[in-house]
Amino acid sequence: MNEQHSHRHHDFETRAIHAGQAADAQTGAVVTPIYQVSTYKQDGVGGLRGGYEYSRSANPTRTALEENLAALEGGRRGLAFASGLAAEDCLLRTVLAPGDHVVIPNDAYGGTFRLFSKVVERWGVQWSVADTSDPAAVRAQLRPNTKVIWVETPSNPLLGITDIEALAGIARAEGVLLVVDNTFASPYLQQPLTLGADVVVHSTTKYMGGHSDVVGGALITSDTELGEQLTYHQNAMGAIAGPFDAWLVMRGVKTLAVRMDRHSANASRIAEMLTSHPKVHQVLYPGLAEHPGHETAAKQMRAFGGMVSFRVNGGEQAAVDVCNRAELFTLGESLGGVESLIEHPGRMTHASAAGSALEVPADLVRLSVGIESVDDLLADLSQALG
Repeated sequence: MNEQHSHRHHDFETRAIHAGQAADAQTGAVVTPIYQVSTYKQDGVGGLRGGYEYSRSANPTRTALEENLAALEGGRRGLAFASGLAAEDCLLRTVLAPGDHVVIPNDAYGGTFRLFSKVVERWGVQWSVADTSDPAAVRAQLRPNTKVIWVETPSNPLLGITDIEALAGIARAEGVLLVVDNTFASPYLQQPLTLGADVVVHSTTKYMGGHSDVVGGALITSDTELGEQLTYHQNAMGAIAGPFDAWLVMRGVKTLAVRMDRHSANASRIAEMLTSHPKVHQVLYPGLAEHPGHETAAKQMRAFGGMVSFRVNGGEQAAVDVCNRAELFTLGESLGGVESLIEHPGRMTHASAAGSALEVPADLVRLSVGIESVDDLLADLSQALG
């Protein structure tokens, strides 16, 4: 981890490009090679070169990404997985046992909700829902067997904002872990570990990769002991990031800062346009002064991100029609790529939450605002809204 620590004093943009990315010792290649290899020659029984024996346990390309992720989030240990949900699953099975309890947000990502409600619950883990933007509401849900408070900020898809520092204080006082899904913000805009969180979760598929060409996930922690436990379970469970996927995420991270600046600038313009549109009755974007979490977001984020959600007059069908009429905004799930996407959460990404306390409004449209010309994006939304 020496390479990671040597970059701690550098600014974010420099760390994104250099942390974990030393030139290849053999060839001098400035980009980390793709070590597309499953096993490694040992120098005698147990004589491992650089600690590598089998690529489920460790792979040099994945190691480079993991050191980079730790440096970007200000953590001590980073771990890369095959998907964001694989990362979540590893974390939950590492820190929980049957009979334990977790507090989750009332507006969590549908896949996270499905993992708790359909998978983890069958394993004997209890969960309850709270509005995590209200620390008192979270405290009210704590039980003697609570082990984790789970947070998304900004949340998916309602763009709710949670005061990470406030919940970190509650978590420490109660002896529970605070986990923050930082996917929507990325470490460029927000670093939960510096605000007191214990673990950061990412779907690296999104802004970290940034080009809609890779699926991956990550965990980062500053707790050395927890990092070792997570590393053990990552190897024992095996849902690791492959070398090419790790390489793609690293390539994306190098431009994360400049992309997030453009994503945020474009999203701000679009949110402002939508607030005055006669076909829209609510815009959800933390950069708007009227957003209930605006002041908290301004305190803990560098900018407000590239995700915008809005509610359309006319109900569910009107929202679906907007999605179908969009042309430059591609109708599709996922987010965080350079191209703009539009979707109907109730029928798409959050369909698994239908009928539950996490059900999203039927008239909701979610935008992942890309880095195209903002004038072209504004024109496309205007025609889609009719």
